Amino acid sequence: MAEILKLIQDRQSIRVLFDPNRPVSEQDMAQILEAARWSPTAHNMQNFEIIIIDDKNVLKAISEIRIPLTETFIRENYYQASFSEEELLRKKVGVLGTTLPPAMKSPTGRPDAATIEQRAQARSRLVQSSSALLIVLYDPNKRAPASEGDFLGIMSLGCMMENMWLMAYSLGIGFQILSGYNDPPPSKEVAKLLDIPKNWQIAFSVRLGYPVSPEKHLRVRREINDFTHHNNFDSKGTDCS
Repeated sequence: MAEILKLIQDRQSIRVLFDPNRPVSEQDMAQILEAARWSPTAHNMQNFEIIIIDDKNVLKAISEIRIPLTETFIRENYYQASFSEEELLRKKVGVLGTTLPPAMKSPTGRPDAATIEQRAQARSRLVQSSSALLIVLYDPNKRAPASEGDFLGIMSLGCMMENMWLMAYSLGIGFQILSGYNDPPPSKEVAKLLDIPKNWQIAFSVRLGYPVSPEKHLRVRREINDFTHHNNFDSKGTDCS
């Protein structure tokens, strides 16, 4: 039990370049996919498909698909960011934004050409350095009974993501979620490139690989008593005696 909790606590998103010449072995990939296979899904609908991409030409083609950078993203990202480790430790939520480009360090920032190009080039390098890219698809029609909106189906995808993430981390394999390819217009370009049928939607993408340099960044979480309530919402914490 302690080993499982330690794995959960140590898991992190690896946002650095991977070694493109070090592939994920078939055995390790099989274990990651086995973890996905046994994910809990609503009504056991198993509402996902996974495309495994390790062809360098296909990775390059995907890396060249541009992801829009909007004012809404910049504004909301700003309010979720901390600009010092002290601020992040105090807030206990959000992300460290010290490496963001200048245009993204203001609530009124706009996606100028330099920032757009900088982010596009950075994403391209990350994708092309991947040992493999997993494109996770889901069919909104494969849902549990009487679950309009498919909220339970989305929860199921989250369970599958976590299963794969923990397995990859246990194997020493870097794992990073890429969310930019799941909305149009990028999703349409990826779907065309990979011949994805129209009934399947892109839920998220995952970079897998081995970091070329170790990465450790500050990770924070709220304390248990910050988000728990005992018997009643007005009774904060786990012990209300």
